[in-house]
Amino acid sequence: MNKWVRKRSLASLFVVLGALLADQAIKVAVKLNMYLHESFSVCGDWFYIYFTENRGMAFGMEFIGKLFLTSFRIVAVSLLAYYLYKIIRNRSFPTGYVISVALVLAGAAGNIIDSLFYGEIFTHSVGRVASLVPFGEGYGDFMYGNVVDMFYFPLFSFNWPEWVPFIGGDHFLFFSAIFNFADACISCSIFVILLFYRKCINKSFK
Repeated sequence: MNKWVRKRSLASLFVVLGALLADQAIKVAVKLNMYLHESFSVCGDWFYIYFTENRGMAFGMEFIGKLFLTSFRIVAVSLLAYYLYKIIRNRSFPTGYVISVALVLAGAAGNIIDSLFYGEIFTHSVGRVASLVPFGEGYGDFMYGNVVDMFYFPLFSFNWPEWVPFIGGDHFLFFSAIFNFADACISCSIFVILLFYRKCINKSFK
């Protein structure tokens, strides 16, 4: 392995491990100090830590079975890790793109850790703060853990005028999704890739 590849490999490893540690530290801190749906303001009325859990995909989406979803995530992360390994060694892919892919990998892996292990090592958070328990004594089975979310940015809200078709009089809130650090890694990295590295995506499929 030449020096150039070694540097990119170490940088990618540092990014993945750093993002994973940050994600898990935040989730464990929330899980062990807050009960489900508890919240507190960080900055006025537009940034809250709001503890929620979901069984589905990013931002709480749910439309397929939990076992299938977790299995799919494991396969997807494995393929993404192999893809990262390939582009690290290819000089035609810029380092910025490599780091962005590494962050996507870290975010996906972070949520997999919740799904795989949180049901086994934590008690329920409903109406009380969860406890860390010996493996196998938690609230769920292996691969059936819930993903912990906590970042909530209700930036602004308003009621649609009555004359607006279909949604007149409804309340609109922006931004209503509750997400975690892993979701942010995935979303921000994909945004950067689409904005600056679209040619790299096309190159990957040639």
